Amino acid sequence: MGAREDIVRATQEGHTAGEQGSPPTACPYPGTSILRTAWIRGYARARPLEQGAQSSD
Repeated sequence: MGAREDIVRATQEGHTAGEQGSPPTACPYPGTSILRTAWIRGYARARPLEQGAQSSD
């Protein structure tokens, strides 16, 4: 598997973890890996910040 596919997979895994409510510490990649960055990015997209995420209408 190529690097691009690995990054996409890590992003999708992070998104799934965020949707399931897993803590961010559940990331399986080491801190020195670019895949950790991709995983966290996917996680963050699934779990937007609660403060400021809602409209004040």
